[in-house]
Amino acid sequence: MRELLADALEVFDRHSGWIIWNLFLAFIPLVLSFWLFRRRSISRTWFWWIIYVIFIAFLPNAPYLLTDIIHLIRATRAGYSVWIITLIFIPLHLFAILSGLEAYVVSLINQNHYLRKEGAKQYIFLSEIMTHLLCAIGVFMGRFRRFNSWDLVTQPDVVLSKTLDDLTTKKPLLVIFITFIAITISYTLMKQVTFGLMLQFRRLYLGLDELDPEEIIKR
Repeated sequence: MRELLADALEVFDRHSGWIIWNLFLAFIPLVLSFWLFRRRSISRTWFWWIIYVIFIAFLPNAPYLLTDIIHLIRATRAGYSVWIITLIFIPLHLFAILSGLEAYVVSLINQNHYLRKEGAKQYIFLSEIMTHLLCAIGVFMGRFRRFNSWDLVTQPDVVLSKTLDDLTTKKPLLVIFITFIAITISYTLMKQVTFGLMLQFRRLYLGLDELDPEEIIKR
């Protein structure tokens, strides 16, 4: 048992130490989305726009956790006990990845709620696509160029030049496109799961039946 626990700690330190930090970064835009889009009275002041820019800058951290599947692959090939991999490592990583994706989904649901509230329902799909694209670029810059969200402030010139270089090069463009497709598909699937869970909750605990997704968002 002592050896098993020692292996578990080694696995976490070597392959899972990123989880707490990455989840923290992923939940920053989630928290900001409630302040930006879910308050009863929202005025788009200069302060609101500053928070919105911060929201956009940190939002790629949520779908970024999808790429952390590489840590799962590396650990399964590292020769650890099957019990460690099955009972600790896989559940832990899946939890982190799904939590990051759910934070992304709820953030965009809140944004969609705001657009609907402002009478801009027709722009919801376009805003989702543009957000997926921006996040795909952000994920690529974070995973392969190792930039952080705050680098937009600390070294904006470097981030801009590197981004422009990658957007005009075939291989980075291909990776960004694949990432965009992965984010779009994952978001679409998880969004339906989220709506289903919300609907089930309202039926069981609030006694509300036959609500469509738009009504779920409004309430």
